[in-house]
Amino acid sequence: MEQREDKEKGNERWSGAIANLSEMAANLDSLQKLLIKKAVYVDDETFAKASLGSEQARRIKILEQRVETLERELDAAISAAARVRTEKRQAEAAQKTAELRAQEITRELENTTKVFELHMEELCARQEEISKRDKDIKLLEAVIQTLGGKESRSASG
Repeated sequence: MEQREDKEKGNERWSGAIANLSEMAANLDSLQKLLIKKAVYVDDETFAKASLGSEQARRIKILEQRVETLERELDAAISAAARVRTEKRQAEAAQKTAELRAQEITRELENTTKVFELHMEELCARQEEISKRDKDIKLLEAVIQTLGGKESRSASG
């Protein structure tokens, strides 16, 4: 009994496969009829011209894509150049600011040096004055001692 069921299943499968093949054959016939109605037959020269036109259109498409790529690269380069110019201007401004600050500091140092020189001159002048007074004092002390020594001799003599 099992053999009989297996045989029936096998027959069903073959029947289904044959039905599918028949349907496919019908579809192919329909497709062939459609192609015959819609097909355009051309001579070799017309076909060559059409092929050339198709190849040229493909090349044009490739070239257009290349142009778009180059335009994007150019835009990127222009943007980069603009950024570099901006950075350069900023660096130049920073350098100018630094130079002005250096000049200001140099002026301050020069002024401080002048003030220091004036103070040194004043100190030297005062030192000179003190030395002169010190000499005058020593001279006066010597005179006093000399005079004081004569008075002591005159009082004892």
